[in-house]
Amino acid sequence: MTKSILLFVAAATLFAGNPSRSYTGVITDSMCVANHKMMHVSPDTKCVLECVKAGRTVKFVLFDGKAVYQLSDQQTPAKFAGQKVKVTGVASGNTIQVTKIE
Repeated sequence: MTKSILLFVAAATLFAGNPSRSYTGVITDSMCVANHKMMHVSPDTKCVLECVKAGRTVKFVLFDGKAVYQLSDQQTPAKFAGQKVKVTGVASGNTIQVTKIE
């Protein structure tokens, strides 16, 4: 019981150190990122959806033009595939714990 409480406090402290913020970029897939031409599937939205559906290791990501962020939510990004969005959440390394996508 004490171990569980300590782990909870440690996790809460870790996430408390990183405030929630907004990230702007394009919802894409982790395989193609910014270059969908190699797959010969267009438009980009279709390529993103097909790549994520076909590959078990291919995930939705946010690309801001420089960095690629993994997204904790892998359901909501499907409706924004290939679109520029604002993702709100807490970043830990290169992963965003998503609270909202608009």
